Amino acid sequence: MQKDVIETLQKMREKSPLVHCITNLVVMQVNANVLLACGASPLMAHAQEELEDLEKIVNALVLNIGTLDKHTIASMNVAGDFANKYKKPVVLDPVGAGASKLRTETALSIIRTIKPCIVRGNGSEIMALAGELGETKGVDSTKDSLSVVKEAKRIANDFNMVVSVSGEVDMITDGKHIAHVSGGNPLMTLVTGIGCSATAVTGACMAVAKTPFIGAISAMALFASAGEKAGKKAHGPGSFLPLFLDELYHADFNDAAKRVTLS
Repeated sequence: MQKDVIETLQKMREKSPLVHCITNLVVMQVNANVLLACGASPLMAHAQEELEDLEKIVNALVLNIGTLDKHTIASMNVAGDFANKYKKPVVLDPVGAGASKLRTETALSIIRTIKPCIVRGNGSEIMALAGELGETKGVDSTKDSLSVVKEAKRIANDFNMVVSVSGEVDMITDGKHIAHVSGGNPLMTLVTGIGCSATAVTGACMAVAKTPFIGAISAMALFASAGEKAGKKAHGPGSFLPLFLDELYHADFNDAAKRVTLS
């Protein structure tokens, strides 16, 4: 697996995949800068009139439900349909699923109709999607990634997808296999957009990876490595973000790959 991770991250840097993000308004700039630092190319657009043209040329579509309204939902559905038509991988970030009926139902609808390759969220979001009584705290996780293994595997098997759960130790499963990724830093939870950016980079990795499982693991491994290194230099969340971008730009792919274990 370590060899696959290194190969995926190298390909992302070499091929600079174009990642179309219909994402939330709070994180758009952070997502774009993170993708650029990783070597990918961001595209932020949501006008329905241009979505078919865009899905023809992008390498992956990332849907993030952080700031929903009826127009955003419609654009996500249209973009998802065209991504499927043109065989482009789709990644979903179910931000705040479980916090409101709208968020949960929108995420589940996307899963059922658009059929993303990967869903990446925190423990509470995955718990909510699995139909359990997960507690939520806004869009922050109150469930550890390792406590929702059963729910994540169930979603992965029921919908034939990969589920990537962020936490102190990230957990990724395709329903059969489980990978853990260690690293990162607590400051990552204090900067808006870091988690959403992990989803965007998951899309970039998915665009070049051999499988969705490898793509999801590679993105989280890269974040774990860069986050840990940036955290050691940062004095707080204000200095963390630019240092994190620099660490992504100068990423050590070997260090990232060493953070992955399979079970």
